[in-house]
Parts: sequence; C-alpha cells; structure tokens
Amino acid sequence: MIGELKREQPIFTTRAHVFQIDPNTKKNWVPASKQAVTVSYFYDVTRNSYRIISVDGAKVIINSTITPNMTFTKTSQKFGQWADSRANTVFGLGFSSEQQLTKFAEKFLEVKEAARLARDKSQEKIETSSNHSQASSINGTDDEKASHAGPADTHLKSENDKLKIALTQSAANVKKWEVELQTLRESNARLTAALQESAASAEQWKRQFSVCRDENDRLRHKIDELEEQCSEINREKEKNTQLKRRIEELESELREKETELKDLRKQSEIIPQLMSECEYVSEKLEAAERDNQNLEDKVRSLKTDIEESKYRQRHLKVELKNFLEVLDGKIDDLHDFRRGLSKLGTDN
Repeated sequence: MIGELKREQPIFTTRAHVFQIDPNTKKNWVPASKQAVTVSYFYDVTRNSYRIISVDGAKVIINSTITPNMTFTKTSQKFGQWADSRANTVFGLGFSSEQQLTKFAEKFLEVKEAARLARDKSQEKIETSSNHSQASSINGTDDEKASHAGPADTHLKSENDKLKIALTQSAANVKKWEVELQTLRESNARLTAALQESAASAEQWKRQFSVCRDENDRLRHKIDELEEQCSEINREKEKNTQLKRRIEELESELREKETELKDLRKQSEIIPQLMSECEYVSEKLEAAERDNQNLEDKVRSLKTDIEESKYRQRHLKVELKNFLEVLDGKIDDLHDFRRGLSKLGTDN
C-alpha cells in the first residue's frame, strides 16, 4: 500500500469523519474513525486511475477506486456517500461545514469525468490494436495463399489451429466476462438495495436531525431564559450593592447622630448649673431693672429741675439784660456827667 502511494500523487485533501454501511443490516452507519481524519484523492500515473484513500494511523479505512458508474450523493448539509461495488460497501463522510462537502462533491464529479475519459481512451486503444492485428493476419494469409498455393496448406492449418485456440480463449474470456458481469450486476443490485436502505437511513438521520434541531431550539430558548434570569440577578446584585452603600451611609450618619447625642447629653448635665446661673442673673436683672427704674425717676426729676433751672436762667438772663441796659444807661449818664464836669473845670 505504501509503495502504491509513492507512485500516486494527491490532487485534493480534506478532513472528515468516515463511516461505512453496516454489512449485516445494510441500514445503520458504522464509524470507521473515532475522529476526523484526512481523506485524499490520488492519481495513479502508471494505471491512469483515481482513488479515494484515507488512513487512520496505520489502518487503511478507505481505498476506493473511482469508476465512471459511481455517484456521490449529498444526504444532508454536511454528509455525503457513495457506493463502491468492488469493495462491496457504501462509504459515508461527515464534514464540519457545507462548503467542505460541496468542494468534495465537485472534486468527485471532476475525477469521475477524468476516469470516464481515461476508460474511453483505453478502449479506443484496445479496439485500434485489435483491428490492426486482425487486418495484418488477414492480409498475411491472402499473400501466403497467392504465393504458396500448394505447399502452404500446412501453414494454413497451423494458422487455423491458432485461430481456433484464440477463438476458444475468446469464448472462455467471454464466459469469464459474463460471469464477472453477472457478479457485478448482483453486486450492483446489493449496492442499490444498500443505497436505498442508506437513503432510508438518511431519512431517519434527517428525522433525528429535526428532533435534535427542535431540541437545540428548545435549549437555546432555555439558555435565553437563563440569560434573562442572569440579567435580573445582576440587576438585583446592583440594587443590593446600592442598598449596601446606602446602609453604610446611614450607619455613618447614625454614628454622627450618636456622637451629637453624646455631646447633648454632656451638655444636659450642665443645664441645672446653667439654670441656677440663669436664675441668679434673672434676679440681678430684676434688681438692675428696679435700679434702672429708680434712676429713670431720678433722671425725670433731674430733667424737671434742669427745665426749672433753664427757666430761671432765662429769667435771670432777661433780668440781667435789663439790668445791663439800665447799667449802660447809667454809665452813659455818668460819662455825660463826667464830660460836663470836665467842661466846667476847663471853663474855670
């Protein structure tokens, strides 16, 4: 197998999960690989043939020669299959994406067409070679008949014996081919039945896929509900965080109020002393008010005396003014008298 791969060239490679149809039930798929493995198209330059080969470790799980009669069928978005009459089985490939499945199917059609062209060219070569050998044999016999009419009978007999042997071998080959054709027909019938069963299995897979999809939708809906519940829980956590901060603020305010209350209690302890002092001050205030009243009475009396004194002063001023006026008149008279005396003294 390794030597064959050395003379073959990989023309396309991908990765997929490999399955084979159950040979007993012809319905269920049996995994040929535990995980995705490499699946490659190989071209054999010597034989001018194409094969699909996949190896899992040291085990060959796919060795399928592609013929023009093969068909690759997509049974789902990520699964495809084909029947191999020579291996008497049906291979299935599960891909991770629809794009990989599409590329593999397109390559299968391309390789299938290349295999058909190679077969047609091979048949044309065989037919051309057979016709050429028959024409050469007939021409050679005619020439021998023309040149050796009598002595050539022995040669003709030998040639006829050779032709008889060739016809016998050809008949045997025809029987052999008929047997192989019958075997291929039976194998094709088995593969057709297996393909039909595979199609039924594909329908079962589709139903299971639909159930899984519904379950997936239900789980997604459940996940959405859980996410919504998580969102509500997060909102509640935020509210709890805000409430904790508010409680801490209220506790801080409460501590401040307690401190103020302690201060007030300390102040309340000196209230009796303050009240006694207040009573003492009140008594002093009342005494001061009484003294103030007495002083006001004295002020009013003094104001009365002052008014009377001012009145007497004004009266005295008037009398003094009158006296001064009289005095001025007397002084003027005295001056006049003195001038008269002076004048009398001068005259004497």
